[in-house]
Amino acid sequence: MTDAILTLNAGSSSIKFALFARQEPIPRQPELVGQIDGIGAGGGRHAHLKARNASGRTLDDSDLLLEGPAEAQHKAALNFLLDWVHQHEAGWRISGVGHRVVHGAQKFSQPIVLDTAIVDALRGFIPLAPLHQPHNLAGIDAMTFALPDIPQVACFDTAFHCSQPEVAQLFALPRAITAQGVRRYGFHGLSYEYIAEVLPQHLDADCATGRVIVAHLGNGASMCAMKKLRSQATTMGFTAVDGLMMGTRSGNIDPGVLLYLMDYQHMDAQALTRLLYKESGLLGVSGISQDMRILLDSAAPEAREAVALFCYRIVREIGSLAAALGGLDALIFTGGIGEHGAPVRERVCAQLGWLGLRLDAAKNAANASNISTPDSQIRVCVIPTNEEWMIARHTAKLVA
Repeated sequence: MTDAILTLNAGSSSIKFALFARQEPIPRQPELVGQIDGIGAGGGRHAHLKARNASGRTLDDSDLLLEGPAEAQHKAALNFLLDWVHQHEAGWRISGVGHRVVHGAQKFSQPIVLDTAIVDALRGFIPLAPLHQPHNLAGIDAMTFALPDIPQVACFDTAFHCSQPEVAQLFALPRAITAQGVRRYGFHGLSYEYIAEVLPQHLDADCATGRVIVAHLGNGASMCAMKKLRSQATTMGFTAVDGLMMGTRSGNIDPGVLLYLMDYQHMDAQALTRLLYKESGLLGVSGISQDMRILLDSAAPEAREAVALFCYRIVREIGSLAAALGGLDALIFTGGIGEHGAPVRERVCAQLGWLGLRLDAAKNAANASNISTPDSQIRVCVIPTNEEWMIARHTAKLVA
């Protein structure tokens, strides 16, 4: 039997998992990787499991029926996943489990080995991330029950942004409120940490450690301004609904709109939460889909408007982050849309010529690593992210 690290990313509608050989260094390619999508719908719902091995061979591509409320569906999906992993881990012995945990608040700025007291502290952060933290904790609870003697590690999505200057984390609210933890935290930290790790492999040293903006674009989207490979500012704030327009999330919105909806449309907190997190973004503007691929292929004017707004918001935030950095040396695209959405990258970069940015159209269409022209004053790169590897590496180090 060979020791392995299991990573788990339990989200609101999906569970991503990967199994890494426990070696030094941890290999970037997992032995098993997959996810269960479509969790959390009311009543019976056919969720979907898709998994492959290290060679890319599909091991499973099937539906499973999940019934009952969302909480019961998540529990059933986790139990199914554990059984599935045990059936396919021949020759591997799980010696550590690493979890993506969305919120570490101001208390946790580094990955940490879990114990009862720490898990209780993480439950206290549920009000800060009510749509994500409970599912992360459900994954921890499931693994504690199934693998009681195996150490578990929490890796926080907020941790990377703890390096930001205090002024970048503050809201202009009374101190009595900000003292209760109401501040800008930022998310997608594990993705940004990975990009910071590999950036010197793609850029010369001065550029990599200079003024860099990383655009993590996917169903969830945000951007991070880095200097010396450390976070200086980010688009997401107190919650993961702030900043950029996303698949179903609104992104930045005038708080007065919410007051109007409360006063004149009689929407309560639950209705506003559903609106902002599930019914807005690409889906809300287009009325067609939250999937950028479908919208790019559509001739509907609503689809074109949704894509245009998505790109416009990215350009606006790049201007803001570049101001926070005092200039810009490199722009990095990552995430599902960032890595594969050549038309989106083209539209964004076309509006950044004033920065001296020049895009190589052929390289961009081919999803090349370096997609800027030789005479571009801003280096533009496409770098696939690898959050699972970051979790596995932290876990292996802490449970050694």
